[in-house]
Amino acid sequence: MNIIEVTDLKKSYHEGADTIALNKVSFSVRKGEFLAIMGPSGSGKSTLLHLLGLLDVPTSGKYVFNGKNTQTYSSNELADLRNREIGFVFQSFNLLPRTTVFDNVKLPLYYSNIPESKWEEKAQEAVESVGLGHRMFHSSGELSGGEKQRVAIARALVTDPEVIFADEPTGNLDSKSGKTVMAIMQHLNEEHGKTIVLITHETSTAEHSERIIRLMDGEIESDEKVKNRLTANDEFVK
Repeated sequence: MNIIEVTDLKKSYHEGADTIALNKVSFSVRKGEFLAIMGPSGSGKSTLLHLLGLLDVPTSGKYVFNGKNTQTYSSNELADLRNREIGFVFQSFNLLPRTTVFDNVKLPLYYSNIPESKWEEKAQEAVESVGLGHRMFHSSGELSGGEKQRVAIARALVTDPEVIFADEPTGNLDSKSGKTVMAIMQHLNEEHGKTIVLITHETSTAEHSERIIRLMDGEIESDEKVKNRLTANDEFVK
């Protein structure tokens, strides 16, 4: 079953002259797949992520998410869908620095349909799932870069979304922390069946996925299975 299907997706911007960021992009992502999207700066990676994550709307084309055309949703329905079905992990972490790990992770639950009585349990489970139970009540400002990204992953997981979109999640990390983050991503995909769409410019990071789409000038240059998929260790599980 495909959870994502895009057909002739196009995005252009009108800034004096028309700038085409994406041009007639078509592909699908099956439920439980781990997909990496690569390309140089300006290739359309971030634009595509914003469209897939329902943070922006295409100029033309069709986007079906979980069997329903996203163009049929109202703005309120799209916001609800983002909160229920989608988790985001960004390169810059986007954590509240003076707030505890626990409260950072719990934040999305305030905007969810999950009963308040379950919030503490869910936040605790999410923090522990990324190996940070011992840092639960530390402020996020006290954490290393790798730990901050793990908190960001826990926050993305707390509402139990169908899809996790990760935008350059290892971009600000050293190699060891980056490997830990990719171990978590693979664990979520292989053991918990999460669909993951990863944006990266690093081939070594992309090769943890099952499939790589390469963009060039807003168009798909190639779409290929990963022949020798890298396996990350799971040392983060303590």
